[in-house]
Amino acid sequence: MNAAPLGPGPAAAVPARFRHILIVADIEGSSGCWSRRGSKFLNSEWANACRGMSRDVAAVARALIEAGTETVLVKDFHRTGYNILPEILPPEAELLSGYRSGPVPGMGDPGPAEAVMFLGLHAASGTQGFLAHTLTSRLASLLVNGKTMAEVELFSASLAPCGIRPVFFSGCPAACAQAEQAIPGILTYSLDKGRGPENLDAAQWRSGLAEAAVSALDNLRTSPYLPEGPFAAEITMRDGERAAAVLAGRWNLRNRGDRLFLQAGTIDELYMALIRLCYLRPGLEKVLEPSLFCYNLAGRLGLAWVRWRLSRPDAPRH
Repeated sequence: MNAAPLGPGPAAAVPARFRHILIVADIEGSSGCWSRRGSKFLNSEWANACRGMSRDVAAVARALIEAGTETVLVKDFHRTGYNILPEILPPEAELLSGYRSGPVPGMGDPGPAEAVMFLGLHAASGTQGFLAHTLTSRLASLLVNGKTMAEVELFSASLAPCGIRPVFFSGCPAACAQAEQAIPGILTYSLDKGRGPENLDAAQWRSGLAEAAVSALDNLRTSPYLPEGPFAAEITMRDGERAAAVLAGRWNLRNRGDRLFLQAGTIDELYMALIRLCYLRPGLEKVLEPSLFCYNLAGRLGLAWVRWRLSRPDAPRH
């Protein structure tokens, strides 16, 4: 799939240097998450991962602001959308927690952002990266037009109508390699999860991450990422034939064994079909706004629990 640049107009204008940055942050590729448990909800490893993720994002946001960036908007995009501790971020950065139905699915309004930096993302479903998955681990693999698809592609494409260019990506080496292959010109900075946290100088790694992110402010080699359709997706369900049959009946999809098949004319249609498949039911979609309110409330309560857990005397201080 080749990315097609947007047509002429203000959204496609090339700035001398990006001044308005959107950071989209996930937890699996952060310096705080070292196991599947660290990516889950309401446990001590997750609390530690939230702190590490917050410190990673804070280091990058602070460096961008010191480099003259006028707007730094941070989107927390893991699980409930409430993993980043706002008190760790520099006050100049704006944190967007939780989920919104639009205008960008899940993210809401990206504001004046000209470029997006992805921090702590993971590799695609069906690949060998650290905690690799696309949208949900219930998808054992996702092939689109015969190739694996990572979240960085879906997220970048959802931002393309706003003229936002993907310029930087961090995660495990496999995730970085996939980002570079999907979006030529994107700059990456990897974290080798195979070494273990005991062998990581987190402060030094964050310093390098922040320096690499600042260098991406001048990265004019990418365009808003808008792959051309049509798209044929083949999805293999981790839980087998029964799970595939249930979803096929729910969303009127073709299935064979543990695989589902869907067609989409545009990348936006593909992304929305995958969101429905992974997260929604037809009845829930009809009451999406109040459902998101309840889900975001659960996220806020979860983050309050993180603060409590990290304040305990037995909590690790690193």
